[in-house]
Amino acid sequence: MRVVVLVKHVPELLSDRALGERGLTVRTSDDSTLNEVDENAVEAALQLAAASDGEVIAVSLGPAIAVDALRRALAMGAGRAVHVTDDAFAGSDVVATARALTAAVRVLDGEAPVDVVLTGLAALDGLGSVVPSLIAAELGWPQLTVVEEVTLEGEALVARRELDGATERWRASTPAVVSVIDTANDPRLPKMKDLLAARGAEVTVLTPADLGLSAAQVGAAGTRTRVVEAARRPEHPGPEIVTDDDGEGGALLARYLIDNDLVGGAR
Repeated sequence: MRVVVLVKHVPELLSDRALGERGLTVRTSDDSTLNEVDENAVEAALQLAAASDGEVIAVSLGPAIAVDALRRALAMGAGRAVHVTDDAFAGSDVVATARALTAAVRVLDGEAPVDVVLTGLAALDGLGSVVPSLIAAELGWPQLTVVEEVTLEGEALVARRELDGATERWRASTPAVVSVIDTANDPRLPKMKDLLAARGAEVTVLTPADLGLSAAQVGAAGTRTRVVEAARRPEHPGPEIVTDDDGEGGALLARYLIDNDLVGGAR
């Protein structure tokens, strides 16, 4: 089984995230990392490949620093890494991103059939959660989304989804697109020797020309959305300290909770 796992390099959740003058996410190597749920996707891909004596190829779309996400995937056990990168990709929304990644999958499928495209449910910098479905639609493949567990039975994929009050089991023939959630597995921790080997591993670079995409199909030119305004959220006012010197502390706390709708049946 040949599995392509899509990974993304994103700002860390606790970093000072912001949009730049062009309305694009500010990305630096100092406070960016592999998208957390993509580690679950890599682990799921490795498990599927191990069950079928297969191969895992990590693919990422992003600027030069995004290669760090690929090297993390290599350190975890991926056999090959492909970096879709070019200045022309800057400003890609979910539609342009899916278009470029789909083109990369087609390039790899042309080398040898791809059986599964595996992704995390969402990228934590955008939380759109639609790229897996857009890729499935572009490829015309079945999709298994919001997956808690995925296994291989014969030549079919079997996915388990946990919903409120129900467990669903879905089967899909391959090739297929699968997106997993952050409780799907426990991603393995790379050993030091694997981390060092990944730092020097070869990474294939694909540009728009390699993907057969025109300038009008990539980056800001190929998007369907525009950022018209961006502003930092207001600073938190901080805690309100109530003293109980006069015995009114409890009453003031109760009034605060009621005024801010923090207790049931307040109004």
